[in-house]
Amino acid sequence: MWLLCCTLMVLAGAILGGVSLDADRLADAKAEASFGKGTLKKGARGGDVYELQGRLKYLGFYTGKIDGNFGERTYRAVRLFQYEFGMKVDGVVGPKTKRKLWEASKDWTPGADNRIYRVGDRGGYVWELQRRLRFLGFYTGKVDGVFLWRTYRAVRLFQYEFGMKVDGVVGPKTKRMLWKATRNWRPGKEATPQARKAPAAKPVRSAPGVSKQDFDLLARAIYSEARGEPYVGQVAVGAVILNRIDSEKFPDTLSGVIFQPQAFEAVADGQIWLEPDETAKKAAMDALNGWDPSGGALYYFNPDRAISKWIWSRPQIKRIGKHIFCK
Repeated sequence: MWLLCCTLMVLAGAILGGVSLDADRLADAKAEASFGKGTLKKGARGGDVYELQGRLKYLGFYTGKIDGNFGERTYRAVRLFQYEFGMKVDGVVGPKTKRKLWEASKDWTPGADNRIYRVGDRGGYVWELQRRLRFLGFYTGKVDGVFLWRTYRAVRLFQYEFGMKVDGVVGPKTKRMLWKATRNWRPGKEATPQARKAPAAKPVRSAPGVSKQDFDLLARAIYSEARGEPYVGQVAVGAVILNRIDSEKFPDTLSGVIFQPQAFEAVADGQIWLEPDETAKKAAMDALNGWDPSGGALYYFNPDRAISKWIWSRPQIKRIGKHIFCK
């Protein structure tokens, strides 16, 4: 009987020890996924330091700016965290500190201040947003910390490709997904942005995040420039207008692009003020939600009417209806 009890105790200890070991390994793996494999210390820069600062700030140890730079403030915050949790106080974030910090901040998510980013915002957090979107190739504009149309369009494309609600607003879910997708991003080491082909979106009933004024203006432009064209051609005209907003060659607002001098015939002859029909409105919705049948075109023209040598010299992409779309 005594031997049986001893055997059972040994087996139970082995099982519990195995469970504990597995739990430890899981915690270590998650900590490594959060902070990377290397040791973080003074002078380190990048996404892993962003996460370190975010978690320390979430716990109240760090009060500085989350900028991805492991400087004196971050160093002091790490030391304070280590002291409070009974660890070796050296200001170096190694495996043990990573694991303890991960366990203490499991509920933390990127953007711990719960700020929601939207059109009109400006500041360092928008700068980081643009950098991360640029790293993935969604954003091709200037990184200036101002959330305008180009950033808005980049956010919508990111949300679409990652199967999220497409509204152009950067809330907790979008932040978390973007953070995971840009784990290897480092400040100052962005990949050269690649032009992305916008995915073909299914027709939708609304375009969240777009002001009624801008939506109406886009629908008017489509109607006045492309009424009578096949539906896909009308969406393509809308996409060209939005592509210009994303290009540094043109103004970065919808009204700026549409009313740019000599840009659109419908503006010159006043047809822009015609009331759009439901087809034009639907085409505007599809274009705003990422459908670009033009293939990324910045220009289009009617070959039966165009006499400009310059427009004929542009690299042609495709023809839809009566319009040739080009770069």
